[in-house]
Amino acid sequence: MFGMRVIGLAGWSGAGKTTLLVRVIPVLVGRGLKVATLKNAHHDFDTDRPGKDSREHRRAEASEVLVSSGRRWALFHELGDEPKATLAELLQLLSPCDLVVIEGFKRGAIPKIEVFRNANGRPALYPGDPLIVGAAGDVPFERAGVPVVDLDDAEAVAGLMRDLDEPIDFVFHDLARAHD
Repeated sequence: MFGMRVIGLAGWSGAGKTTLLVRVIPVLVGRGLKVATLKNAHHDFDTDRPGKDSREHRRAEASEVLVSSGRRWALFHELGDEPKATLAELLQLLSPCDLVVIEGFKRGAIPKIEVFRNANGRPALYPGDPLIVGAAGDVPFERAGVPVVDLDDAEAVAGLMRDLDEPIDFVFHDLARAHD
C-alpha cells in the first residue's frame, strides 16, 4: 500500500457528498491519479439484481461470491452474525492506488473535508471535530480555522483533497489509536 493516500468527505445527509465526489473524481483522474472510493452505507443495500446467478448464490447462503468478467470483478461478503467491518479492515481490501476518498464515516478517525450545504439547516461539523481539516461549502465559513473552498468548484476541491490527504500508514495508525 506504499504511496496510497487517504482523505475523507464528511457531512450531513443531503449535503451533496456524492454529487461533489462524482464531479471531483474526473478532475483527479485528469491529473494522472488512480482513485479509489470507499462509501459508508447506513442501510441495507444490494447491487445484485434478482435473477442473476450471483444473487442466487448469495440467497443459497454462500458466505462470499466473487463475480468476474473481462471488464470488472466484485466480491460480495455476507456478514451474517459478524460485526460490521471496521474502516481499517475495509481499507486493507483495496488494491493499490494513489488516492482513496472515503465518503461517509463522519465519525471515523481520518482526515476529512466537510461538505456543507446551508439549505440543509444542519450545523457545521468542523467546530467539534478536530479531524476536519478543510471544508467545501456553499457559504463562507467565518473563522473556520481550516481551508475552505466553494462547493461548486471541483478543481478547488480536488486541490484541497491533494493538499490535505494523508499517507495510508498514518491513517492506519490513527484508526488503531482510536480503538484504544
